[in-house]
Amino acid sequence: MGRGRAKAKQTKVARELKYHSPNTDLAALQRELGGSRKSDHDFDDDYKEYVDDDDEDHADEDPDPWVRPTR
Repeated sequence: MGRGRAKAKQTKVARELKYHSPNTDLAALQRELGGSRKSDHDFDDDYKEYVDDDDEDHADEDPDPWVRPTR
């Protein structure tokens, strides 16, 4: 029975966000998006010890349990 009041509040908030958006600090947004990120090369080096490059060697050892065997 209290759904009407909650829906009215959600509608009011949605309308405020749609028509009265706050001022956006574009400079801060640009700094955040253009910040220094690690390159893919650095990422690969950090996790090199955890990477298993020889997946092809183990393909026959662990068959997919959902695949029907061929006859």
